[in-house]
Amino acid sequence: MTSRLENKTALVTGASRGIGRAIALRLAKDGAVVAVNYSGNETAAKETVALIEEAGGRAFTVQASLGQPGAIERLLDGTRAGLVELTGSDRLDILVNNAAATGFAGAGPASVTEEILDNCYNINAKAPFLLIQKALELIPDGGHIVNVSSGVTHSAFPIQIAYAMSKGALEQITLHMAPVLAPRNITINTVAPGVTDNGDPVFQDPEALKQMSALSTFNRVGTVEEVADIVAFVASDEARWMTGSFVDATGGTLLG
Repeated sequence: MTSRLENKTALVTGASRGIGRAIALRLAKDGAVVAVNYSGNETAAKETVALIEEAGGRAFTVQASLGQPGAIERLLDGTRAGLVELTGSDRLDILVNNAAATGFAGAGPASVTEEILDNCYNINAKAPFLLIQKALELIPDGGHIVNVSSGVTHSAFPIQIAYAMSKGALEQITLHMAPVLAPRNITINTVAPGVTDNGDPVFQDPEALKQMSALSTFNRVGTVEEVADIVAFVASDEARWMTGSFVDATGGTLLG
């Protein structure tokens, strides 16, 4: 464990697997006590906590299915309880809005339904906004908020149009909340990953992997750890002079 985030606390939504798990592991490695939010996979969330504890860190799980009625209150109540149990305080220094619905339709805009749109917006934009709004009671002056978006908001990818639209809305939260939070020295930034090997079976397909790798100037796909390293920096006091920013974590996919 390192001391960059010693005596700090963090909540990472969607932290049971993939990029969210990597972020939780990295923040814990840097010394933070981490609330690991999950929607339905309790086993995976407990695995994230176990990995953190095995490395000498501290963490706990919080179930809440973002986008569902009452989920924000349930998430914050569980976070408060866990933080008080482990630290004696309900102070939340870092909030990472990572949980997402992809809305992958598979056939472009024509197959996007109202249900897909609602799901994407409820989870990817509405829930983060409400969570930030209500979590500000717990976040102290000098805290950090990170919204995890996607490179698809800055490039054309029609089969993910619903996802891209909702992630674009998330980025607007970052932009417009930055001046509101600045008087309290709370930073809010967007980190946008590109194609990242999150354990999905598609990354085991050689042809698909070749096509995805070609999108990056490094000619490979990213790792969840590489994204987590960037989030950890943005969530630390070392990034205290950054706010309202869009941080390209796509491995050069958006260079043009």
